[in-house]
Amino acid sequence: MDVAARSGGASAYIDAWNAGLAEAVENLGEPGFPETLERALRQLVAFEMMNGFAYSPGGKAFDLHNERIIGDRVTIVDHYLDGAYILDPFYDAVRNAKLDGGVLVMRRLAPDRFTETEYFRRHYQATGIVDEIGFILKLPHVDAVLSLSRIGDVPGFSRRDLVRLESAAPIVRALAERHWRARFDPPREEDDAAATISHPLLSKRELEIVTLILKGHSTYSIAATLGLSPNTVKVHRRQAYAKLSISSQAELFHLFLSRR
Repeated sequence: MDVAARSGGASAYIDAWNAGLAEAVENLGEPGFPETLERALRQLVAFEMMNGFAYSPGGKAFDLHNERIIGDRVTIVDHYLDGAYILDPFYDAVRNAKLDGGVLVMRRLAPDRFTETEYFRRHYQATGIVDEIGFILKLPHVDAVLSLSRIGDVPGFSRRDLVRLESAAPIVRALAERHWRARFDPPREEDDAAATISHPLLSKRELEIVTLILKGHSTYSIAATLGLSPNTVKVHRRQAYAKLSISSQAELFHLFLSRR
């Protein structure tokens, strides 16, 4: 049963978690490890899906664990790997070394207008994902994030959930890093380039601004990030949109990412 504490005493979930960990350890290096780790984690918190992606030093995304996707696999996995990953706050956190371990919490990392983005609409709202946390994994040749997602008509992760997952993070990371340590070969230079937002009509500054818009930053957040005034950001945005003959962020997303 998920989250054993619901049906037992205060220590029931700990006993179930320990038993689940033992099963996961027995399956290290075997195909059944991810499923046993998932079952163990369900003794701590409720969630609907566990999946993961890896990121090379050059910034390209790779499939780590996506065998048990709930819902639209094309959006959650295929479109993500095709380039949408560059808009993912988890990707930015790993690439910018915002956290060197522990647990990533989507709502803490997301920019101030993230829920208004086309990326959010397609990859969260349309797929039913309402909350997501991730364990950072340090693997040979790549960094990775193993995520747990809440999907459907359910609440987000509670403070108690986060405390439990943060406490469990060291052992989860150690086991996952051990299991997937041989998963990736050194990337070839030609296969290691990240997807980028680029357009021959836009200046470097305009590209920086439209990228931050796509990621969900407001005018004031962009100004703070780039060290500009809000009015300067607005001018660059208007110029970029005029050059691209667009008037909305949805059109911007379609122009740069929908055909990837």
